Amino acid sequence: MCTYNTQTIDVSASAKGATGWFRATRASVYFDHPVHFPAGHALMIDVLNTERGASARVGLELDAASARSLAEAILATLDSVPTDLLES
Repeated sequence: MCTYNTQTIDVSASAKGATGWFRATRASVYFDHPVHFPAGHALMIDVLNTERGASARVGLELDAASARSLAEAILATLDSVPTDLLES
């Protein structure tokens, strides 16, 4: 069953794809059928630069437990950093 629930956000990032590093401007997070990961469903994260097309895209397919662990690790890391270092 597909949820069709997709969260898309603007990001300010760099990502490394097949052709090297590129500026990433968008990220999408959704739960659906994976392309490569050997499971019926997975959490997908796509980081891309919409102006550069498919060559500027990195995809990640995670099982639910790994996705939760990654989210918790990201939040724990950000919570441990002094606030002044988090400012752009």
